Amino acid sequence: MNRKRVVILGATGSIGESALNVARDIPERMEIVGLAAKSNAQKLAAAANEVRPESVCLVDETQIDVLRKALDYQPRILSGEAGLLEIACLIDAHMVLVAIVGTGGLRPALAAIKAGKDLAVASKEILVMAGEIVMREARDKSVHVLPVDSEHNAIFQCLEAARLRAGRDDVVGSPRDVRRIILTASGGPFRETPRTRFNSITPEQALKHPTWNMGPKITIDSATLFNKGLEMIEAHWLFAVEMDRVEVVIHPQSIVHSMVEFTDGSTLAQLSYSNMCFPIQYAVTWPDRVPNSLPPLDFSKLSKLEFSTPRYDDFPALNLARRAGETGGTSPAVMNAANEVAVSAFLDRKVRFTEIWGIVEQVMNQHTPVAHPDLDAILGADQWARAQAQECLQSAKA
Repeated sequence: MNRKRVVILGATGSIGESALNVARDIPERMEIVGLAAKSNAQKLAAAANEVRPESVCLVDETQIDVLRKALDYQPRILSGEAGLLEIACLIDAHMVLVAIVGTGGLRPALAAIKAGKDLAVASKEILVMAGEIVMREARDKSVHVLPVDSEHNAIFQCLEAARLRAGRDDVVGSPRDVRRIILTASGGPFRETPRTRFNSITPEQALKHPTWNMGPKITIDSATLFNKGLEMIEAHWLFAVEMDRVEVVIHPQSIVHSMVEFTDGSTLAQLSYSNMCFPIQYAVTWPDRVPNSLPPLDFSKLSKLEFSTPRYDDFPALNLARRAGETGGTSPAVMNAANEVAVSAFLDRKVRFTEIWGIVEQVMNQHTPVAHPDLDAILGADQWARAQAQECLQSAKA
C-alpha cells in the first residue's frame, strides 16, 4: 500500500482544511509531514497538534512566539520565505500541495520540483504566471504536476480514463485525440443579474457564492469570471493544448466539473458533489482510487443539469484571459497581478465591481510582453503590473 507523505503549503485556508479532512479520512494512504501558513499561528498550531507533522512553517516571523506557545509538541519550526522554501523540500516528503493564494506559492513550488517532489497544484497563479517554466522543470525532473482545482482534476481524470481505455503509454494530459477541453463554471452570484445593475454590486453581494465556500479573493474572481479565465490558461499549460481548444460553459449545479471532447465527437465528463475533498484525494492517491466517507451522487435526487454559453460581453474576464493566454510570455502574469490589485481595491470599496475588468484591461494594454521569460522577468512583470494598476486606481480617484 502506497502511503503518500505530503507537505501542505497554505494549511489554514479552505484548501488546506479540505486536505486535512482527506488525511483524516484515508490515514492509511496520506500522511502529513509538513504544514505551512502565512500568519494564522493559532490555526496552524491547532492543525499541527492534531496531525503532528515533523515540520511547521509560519511565514509571518512576528507570530512565531504565538505559534510556539500554542503547540503541544516540539516539531521543527521554520519561518519566513526561507522557511517556506525549506519545508517545500523536505527529504522524506513525496508530494507538496500548494494552496497559497496569489504569487507566494511560485518559488516554493519550483523549489519542490527541483527537489524531486510531485506537485499538487491548487494555486492557479503558479501555472498562470509561470506555466512554461513549471511544466518544463517538471519534465526535466520527471515529477508529476497534479491538478487540485475541481475543473482541472476532472479533465485530468477524463484524459486518464481515455488513456487507460486505449491501453496507451501517453503522458497523462497528452492532447492526442482531444478536440476541446470544456471547463464548467457555476456563473457566480451574478449569472442572471442584468449588466445595468453591475455598478451597484457590493463586496458583500459578490462574496455570496452560490456553490463553493472559498476565500475572498477567489470568490470575487468567481463573481467576475476571472477565476475561470485563469483556469483557461492553467488548462493550456497542464494539458498542453492551444488556447483555442479550451472553452467555458456555464453549469449552475456544479455537478459536472469539466469535460473533454475527443476528435470522434465523444465527450467524457467527471461528476461529483461539490466538495474539494474529491479532487484532493485523487491527486494524492493517483493512480489509485480509494474508498472514503464522501457521499456518492444520488441521481434520483438530481432534478436537472443545465448548461449555457457565458455572457462574454457582460463578463469581459474570459476574453481578457484568452487574449493573455494566446499572447503568452509575461502577459498572463500581468493580467493576474492587475486583477489582484483591482480585487483588493473592490473589497476595500475603492472601486466599483465593473472597474475590476477595466483596470485589468488598461494595464494589459500598456504592457509590452516578453516572450519565454525567465522567473526574474515574470516577477518583474508582476511588480510592474501592480504598480500600473495602482496608478489606474489613483487616476480613477482624481
